[in-house]
Amino acid sequence: MTRSYVWYLTDVAMDATHFDEREFFRAISASRVRALLIGRRALISLGLPVLTRDYDFWIHADDAAAFNQAVEPFDLFPNRSPEEARATGRYVLENDEKVDVLVARSVPTVDGVRVAFDDVWTRRRALEIAEGIEVLVPSLDDLILTKRFGGRPKDAEDIRLLEALRGAGAS
Repeated sequence: MTRSYVWYLTDVAMDATHFDEREFFRAISASRVRALLIGRRALISLGLPVLTRDYDFWIHADDAAAFNQAVEPFDLFPNRSPEEARATGRYVLENDEKVDVLVARSVPTVDGVRVAFDDVWTRRRALEIAEGIEVLVPSLDDLILTKRFGGRPKDAEDIRLLEALRGAGAS
């Protein structure tokens, strides 16, 4: 008797982690970590039509250990210690989900503008993504600056969308 390959794939036990995005954001908010959602998830939270699989945060350099502790219940594992992360300016938390974490005190844009976390933090916005759950994002102007960190084609498209949102009167 031969086994169907398709049947075999569906017969294999998979141990995927359970990930609840709302609880993930709730845990970060409750931790009081200075964490800003950046990247395409921030655009999605603003209602823009983009797709992404990962999460991107810019956190205060002193808050890496507290951020890791806040997301520990989601079985997200850091690839660097907080000290190593501060030295390199970034790290990744992952399992089935991926969270890119920027911990630099400032980051230059592709055209040399230095963007400081502390400045962006003072202009942050709180967005309610579900009842009682807020996520903190940079102001539109600052989010546009963060999209200029990489200079990729998709960043240019994201900037175009953010500028259109800003032109429509959002702040």
